[in-house]
Amino acid sequence: MSRESQLARVLNCGIVAVVRSPDSQQLVDVARALLDGGVDVVEITMSVPDALDVLKQVRQALKDRVLLGAGTVLDVETARAVLLAGAEFIVAPTLNLDVIRLCRRYGKLVMPGAMTPTEILTAWEAGADIVKVFPADVVGPGFFKAVRAPLPQVRLMPTGGVDLNTARDFLRAGACCLGVGSQLVEPKAVADRNFERIRQLAQQYSAIVKEFQAHG
Repeated sequence: MSRESQLARVLNCGIVAVVRSPDSQQLVDVARALLDGGVDVVEITMSVPDALDVLKQVRQALKDRVLLGAGTVLDVETARAVLLAGAEFIVAPTLNLDVIRLCRRYGKLVMPGAMTPTEILTAWEAGADIVKVFPADVVGPGFFKAVRAPLPQVRLMPTGGVDLNTARDFLRAGACCLGVGSQLVEPKAVADRNFERIRQLAQQYSAIVKEFQAHG
């Protein structure tokens, strides 16, 4: 799948599910629950124990039914390792120009983190496909509306502070998609192996995105 096709898939889904857990055992089932709920873009963070093995397991189990990415990728060594493990996109909380260059070299999506307008534009000019604004709860939806006035060409994804109450506000303010972590992949649901809860939450977030895409 080309980078352009992968980007279209992210924008169509509208949700990047951030999977972060102290236990890696049931994360294939978590990814499957997200998929069953309509969220087919899944990011496994590098803070997960044995994260590279988890990437391989999810890739083997679900193949191209999910667009699988790696998060909390802070350097090029990690970036290369996750791509070899099967990640198709890379997300970071910070801006590392070398990571962006590596992803462009191999035709992979990259979503670096930024917060100020200068960082956002620097990331975009360096080749970011989507710029992750983190932590988004600190700046709120109003920040997205304000930044997109002078920088309408930049695709922005809020992460941190996106929940069922704020999701619509971020979309209305110009977010191209939403990064959703513990408000979707609830730590208690993961620990309790309550995959139905995760599936239901995925359905709720997906419904918000689809409604916005249809009606604005």
